[in-house]
Amino acid sequence: MALAKRDEGKKVNSDINVTPMVDVMLVLLIIFMVITPMLQHGHAVEMAQTTNPEQMPDADKEYAILIGITRDNKVYLGNDQIAPDQLDDKVRDRLANKVDKRVYVRSDARAKYGTVVQVVDNVRSAGVDQLGLLTEQRQPLANRNNTPPATPPAGGE
Repeated sequence: MALAKRDEGKKVNSDINVTPMVDVMLVLLIIFMVITPMLQHGHAVEMAQTTNPEQMPDADKEYAILIGITRDNKVYLGNDQIAPDQLDDKVRDRLANKVDKRVYVRSDARAKYGTVVQVVDNVRSAGVDQLGLLTEQRQPLANRNNTPPATPPAGGE
């Protein structure tokens, strides 16, 4: 009687199968591509830059009331375009059941000053306790004394 030889070691595959990993990565990529545009709260504007802005972390919250003023002086309440004279009633409706009556205004740096003042007046007349004007941090200059950086001498000397 002969001994039975086991060939189980030859059946083991030591190669990594990357197909399931690629499938998972493609699904995650699609999910992130769909969800990322939804994460932005409010209408996108190019805000004014200041040197020492005060941090307002509540402006990024989902429940925050954001008013955006674009470069062409269109006013948005959240993502909905609205006329500035209707802003009073809409803000009052949104603040009806809230204890914290705070509104944030994101104005484009090139928006007309008169439009911004009109929006602020309408928001204040809606009974807002605190109004935040959102800005961006100005990038610090490398050289504070406003002298141009020194350039190396030209030539092969």
